[in-house]
Amino acid sequence: MTTQLRRGTRTPNADAMSASDPAAFAGHLTLGGILDLSGVDQDELVVIRHTFTAGGLESAADLTAEGVLAYTQWQTIGNKLGKTPPRLWLVFIADGGRRSRLLAAYENHGELGAERTDTMRRFDLRPSSLLEALMDRLVIEWSGDAVNWAKSAASAASFPVVEIADPEAVPFPGFDRVLISHGELRDVMEDSRYAAWRTALGSIQGIYLIADTESGQLYVGKADGSERILGRWAQYARDGHGGNIALRQLAGLDPDHARHFQFSILRVFGPSVPSADVDQAEAHYKRALLSRQFGLNRN
Repeated sequence: MTTQLRRGTRTPNADAMSASDPAAFAGHLTLGGILDLSGVDQDELVVIRHTFTAGGLESAADLTAEGVLAYTQWQTIGNKLGKTPPRLWLVFIADGGRRSRLLAAYENHGELGAERTDTMRRFDLRPSSLLEALMDRLVIEWSGDAVNWAKSAASAASFPVVEIADPEAVPFPGFDRVLISHGELRDVMEDSRYAAWRTALGSIQGIYLIADTESGQLYVGKADGSERILGRWAQYARDGHGGNIALRQLAGLDPDHARHFQFSILRVFGPSVPSADVDQAEAHYKRALLSRQFGLNRN
């Protein structure tokens, strides 16, 4: 999804338009356009809008993943979802007037029949990755017709997108608190939210640790000279092994083995520290952590 609006901005003339008049939004981004880009089968999708209400989701404090799921699972018998609701549920929360913010997406695995009451039924809903990158960022304008909390994808397709907020920046935690998976490392290298991380990692030389969470084996590495930690870790993000012998062998046995790697930083050096000092520190940590005898270092 490449279309973004700045936080707090609206599509042109959004305040003057009405979601009940689809023609007014010709040429503007709509929920249907986003769903088309996602590739989802819209015949399998229902769009739901929650509002804050006593006994349900009462305030923003209730909008936890667990709270929203628990509330959405229970549905009144005979309501608008029908006897057999669609497979995918896209859930929004009222955000002032008709503004509705994307809150969650679920895959419906059917009714839990044993839990049905005289008035309610509960569904086996499981989190879905549908529009995951737009969660809590996408805001649409809901229609104004009566009893309109649930819509088929076809009915909701014309709802205009009035805001796509910028992704929230992920603050750099400090060099001594870096502890990330290989998947997170790829995000650090590619995602705009991690700009502060890239600045910090690009400013220092250092000694780092890769732990194989499957075997418990350790690899001690260094980044010195102009490469810095950022440059060295960018190689691991790309290929999973960075050219290291033992890590490359693991990749040969399982191309996806890097998913087990965990990255942290043992020591940092300023950019002007001589490479000989960095080498000395690397050798010390290899001895201290026994990474040659029992780990993944081969020199």
